[in-house]
Amino acid sequence: MTIRVLLVDDQMLVCQGLQSLLALAEGIDVVATAADGQVAVDFLLEQTVDVVLMDIRMPRCDGLQALALLREKHIEIPVLMLTTFDDHHSIMTAIRAGAKGYLLKDVSLETLVEAIRCLHNGGTWLQPSLTERLLTDLQTAPPSVTSELAEPLSDKELEVLRLMAAGLSNQEIAEALHKSTGTVKNQVSTVLAKLGVQDRTRAVLKALELGLLVR
Repeated sequence: MTIRVLLVDDQMLVCQGLQSLLALAEGIDVVATAADGQVAVDFLLEQTVDVVLMDIRMPRCDGLQALALLREKHIEIPVLMLTTFDDHHSIMTAIRAGAKGYLLKDVSLETLVEAIRCLHNGGTWLQPSLTERLLTDLQTAPPSVTSELAEPLSDKELEVLRLMAAGLSNQEIAEALHKSTGTVKNQVSTVLAKLGVQDRTRAVLKALELGLLVR
């Protein structure tokens, strides 16, 4: 099955480069490109794709504004944000706005393809280096008042959450903790429920906001 991708980036060379690279990947087809978020939204009002790769910073209508428009138009397509800058404010805003993942533009083709397939299968994608930067920024920022969870996470659940923030899959977490995949899957579900979120990306975002990952 071919994954149909819309690539949104205002830099022509970057757009052409990504398109050429993805042409080398089996089962992925860049069906269209757009130079800004408004063009992308207009395209998605008329046609459908499986995954959108979108730059955060663009003129006229940037990636964050495009996410807001997609929500306003009730267009539910997984969006993977691509960024040159590891700006934690933009990343967190993008996740809040509905992005299913984020990557720096200097990632390998293998990682990019893996992320696209992950989103296409209903998952979310966190780039560990960006998540680590979020943690670093939060640790050096002035302390803020955060809300408490109705039901706190256990030490084991916090351990699972930290590995989720590092970008590990359920299988990888199971191997790291010497547990069965089924046990880890149940623990991940419990973590999501306690945090009141729907997916792993928002779980990590919520944990960052609550200071749960700051040691």
